[in-house]
Amino acid sequence: MGKNKMTSKAARRIQSHADKTGKNLDFKARAQRAATKNTSKK
Repeated sequence: MGKNKMTSKAARRIQSHADKTGKNLDFKARAQRAATKNTSKK
């Protein structure tokens, strides 16, 4: 894994792209969970 952590902004960008293209729909939830997990640790 890379060392860059998922942010809320990145998760929104991923979700928006998935909605527009209809691809990676299962990744939307994982991105949001990762962003929430990473931001709650601060």
